[in-house]
Amino acid sequence: MRTREHPSTRHPVPTGHGGRQELGQNFLVDRGAIDRLVGLVDETRGPIIELGAGGGALTDPLARLGRPLTALELDPGRVASLRRRFGARVTVEQADVLRWRYPSAPHVVVGNVPFHLTTAILRSLLDRPGWTNAVLLTQWEVARRRCGVGGSSLLTAQSAPWFEFALDGRVPARAFRPVPAVDGGLFSVRRRAEPLVEAAERRGYCGFVAAAFRGRGRGMAQILTRTPRPMGAAQAKSWLARRGLARDVLPGRLSAEDWASLWQEVRRG
Repeated sequence: MRTREHPSTRHPVPTGHGGRQELGQNFLVDRGAIDRLVGLVDETRGPIIELGAGGGALTDPLARLGRPLTALELDPGRVASLRRRFGARVTVEQADVLRWRYPSAPHVVVGNVPFHLTTAILRSLLDRPGWTNAVLLTQWEVARRRCGVGGSSLLTAQSAPWFEFALDGRVPARAFRPVPAVDGGLFSVRRRAEPLVEAAERRGYCGFVAAAFRGRGRGMAQILTRTPRPMGAAQAKSWLARRGLARDVLPGRLSAEDWASLWQEVRRG
């Protein structure tokens, strides 16, 4: 998979004073990266919710898309500044993105996610109904893993029947202020119109996938015989052959379609 690296700019976007480290703030100042992120949002439809608006570097171009925009920010000082700056154009709320009550109507989520809260925010987001698309900027390695580059993570495999992940590109550390220790990665998440697994089966499916990722064995042929819902060795080998998978393939190498097929095989068994 080819990804783009967003060039840094000689004219960074002003953000006011630097981010507060205790809030995990690393503000995006690279105009090229900002334009690409906003461009991905522009390809979606519906009201927009921005996570962690900070100094408004993303809020300003998002507001120019002409769609209803709600900006969430935890820092009360920045909330006041954003309200003065944008007035009625943007609904600014002081809120913890992990606790805020998201609307049930379709909407789009976008954010430069605080690096130390990436997993917590993504888990929370994937459990919430309503939103149709998310455009997120996280650590580069997290973005790669979420999108299955070099193998998917447990969280991605558990979410894959209901969501599609697409990696856009790498954002260098110099694109942020303060400059973090690692590069960022830009990716998008789209809720599937037709899930690969029924929502009512989600809990059982996720438990099975977790057991497979943590299972013992040199590959899926062995792992599948040792999960809490074990297959017979012949059944496991037959399923792998039908999917065109090697017996020693690891859980992280299975596609969303593979996991959905495997779950149906387990349920039939």
